[in-house]
Amino acid sequence: MEVGVDFDQCEANGICVGIAPDIFDLNDDDELIVAGGEVPADRVEDVRDAIAQCPKAALFEKR
Repeated sequence: MEVGVDFDQCEANGICVGIAPDIFDLNDDDELIVAGGEVPADRVEDVRDAIAQCPKAALFEKR
């Protein structure tokens, strides 16, 4: 699984960072950074939780 971001929707609320800080981060300009590539199998559940909890529905699972 890979995660994608609609940066036009993302407000960098940081909810995803709180759920999976090893996958999501905010830079000094409060812009979301997502670890590239496949999400490790042991982190998929948390990443899906972050996707579900994004208040702007800016995160999605790439297929």
